[in-house]
Amino acid sequence: MTATEWVENYKKAWVRNDPDDIRALFTLDGIYKGSPNDAEPARGHDEVAEWWVGNSESPDDYTFEYWVVIENDEYAVVQNVTDYAPSGGETWDNLWVIRWGSDGRAEEFTEWAKARH
Repeated sequence: MTATEWVENYKKAWVRNDPDDIRALFTLDGIYKGSPNDAEPARGHDEVAEWWVGNSESPDDYTFEYWVVIENDEYAVVQNVTDYAPSGGETWDNLWVIRWGSDGRAEEFTEWAKARH
């Protein structure tokens, strides 16, 4: 799976909040870090799906654009902008580092997020 395919599947999972879509993004023991220094990341695709659904947002509440910065067989770096302004929220600049498992799913996902002021 390419980084673009993975991000498109991520977008679909974020909109649908279907645990099967979310688990399909991560290896069985995949790790989701909401920040690089996340002391208690979600571990395992079931825990990732549970965390994700519990923190979901309505698909009408934001827009999302992304650019794949680097991609190889080991990892991808994706820059993106999530704009919650349509619902009165902030705009966020994000950088994702995705370390691939042998099956093309994320073995580890780390997000850097910064609100614009």
